[in-house]
Formats: sequence, structure tokens, C-alpha cells
Amino acid sequence: MDSALCWKLLCVAAVSVSLEGLFRYWWKRRKSVKEVLFFPVSLSCTEGVLNPGVPCLCPLPHTDSDLHRLMRRLMEARRSLELCIFTFSSPPLARAVLLLHSRGVRVRVITDSDYMATVGSQIGALRKAGVEVRHNQSSGLMHHKFVLIDKTLVITGSMNWTMQAIQTNKENLLITDDKVLVSAYVKEFEELWNEYDPATYDFFPETDK
Repeated sequence: MDSALCWKLLCVAAVSVSLEGLFRYWWKRRKSVKEVLFFPVSLSCTEGVLNPGVPCLCPLPHTDSDLHRLMRRLMEARRSLELCIFTFSSPPLARAVLLLHSRGVRVRVITDSDYMATVGSQIGALRKAGVEVRHNQSSGLMHHKFVLIDKTLVITGSMNWTMQAIQTNKENLLITDDKVLVSAYVKEFEELWNEYDPATYDFFPETDK
């Protein structure tokens, strides 16, 4: 083999090994996501999160809060957003979800069949926009409250996506990219998504006589 060619191959191999080493070093050294959010928070403008850089002249305070931090996390989604939420009536959070849907992010929602039809529910607006929505069909509540972002980040805690929870209740949310925890929530979401497939609904269940 030509010596010049051998030298080029050695250089390419060395660069590849170096790049792999740098990537492994970065992966080990990268800062993992471990964040906790607490509610209630005061009412404030969220336009800066949905439309960064666009001036907002609304009369609401333009202060940062844990709601803004939650919404910024949601807006990081690039491929998928999976919501497993008991009750969803928050207009600001619905706007964030609809904006991601309009950008081509695949949004899937699992919710509770009883609470999806309550006054102020945002589920109808999501469905109208083409967001995939499924719900439970059993007597037990679908009481989960977690979100998956790109299947690499999970947000979970006590908070329903309602204005009362955000502005009145004592609530908490944990945000993490821990692979073991995220994979467990991914598995739970996919199992529920399959379980709540409308094709398997029993619309005329037998009743005990």
C-alpha cells in the first residue's frame, strides 16, 4: 500500500478516535437535568416564552415564575411531546402545546374521560387542531400527571394543568432526564396509549343481571 495513503488512513483513524473520546468525555461531564418547580405562582404574562423577542404590551406583570420555567421546558420539544394529564384547562399551557403541534412536533395526549368534558377543558381545542387524544374507558380515574419531552425528559408531580393548580394550590413538579426514570414513564405512556386505543373500545359492555 502507498505510504501516503497509509498516512492518510492513520490520520482519519486518529481523528475518529479523538472525536469519539471527546464525545464520551462530554457525555460524562454534561450537566444532568434535575429541577423542581413549586406552585402556586402569581398571574403574569407568558407571551415572552411563546414568542421570544416579540414585545408584549399587555397589562400583566412581566416577571419570571415557575410557570415560565415549565413552559420553556415544553418549548424545547423538537420531535415529540407526550402528555398524560388528568385534567387540562390551562389556556397558557394549551397555547404552548398547540404551538408545538403547529411546528410539526408530534403531540399525543392521554387524559381522563370524565374530566376532559368539564367546563374550560382544553381537550376539545387540541382535538380540533388535530392533536391525537386518547382517554380511559374504565371506572377508575386516569389520574397520572406527567409529560415526556422527546422521550429524553420527564416532568411529573402533583400538578394538574389547571389555572387553580397553577395560581392557588400547593403543587410541585419534578423535571429530570434520568434515563431509568424516563424509560419507565415512556413504557407507562405507551402501554396506556395502546390500552386506550379506540379500536378496542367496548361500547356495549355486558352488565350483571
